[in-house]
Amino acid sequence: MTEGKQSVPHAFSTLEHIVKSVVEKPDEVEIDIQTNDSETTLAVKVGDGDMGRVIGRRGRIANAIRTVTRAAAVRDGVAVSVEFIDN
Repeated sequence: MTEGKQSVPHAFSTLEHIVKSVVEKPDEVEIDIQTNDSETTLAVKVGDGDMGRVIGRRGRIANAIRTVTRAAAVRDGVAVSVEFIDN
């Protein structure tokens, strides 16, 4: 595990599992962890054509993913935000 994964293990593994379950190309999912003083940001990158699957209509899937990941981060004792980065 890298330094970032150790700081938010529950949030990271939850986010990774959900995103890989939604996309067609789970091997192309990348999650970068960026930490500052007040919050940890999990930046999600997916393969070509999969961003729409992750965002969903009107962003509903993306919002649900953010909500579940924030709930998992409570176990880590850290505030997290999730960003979806388009290639």
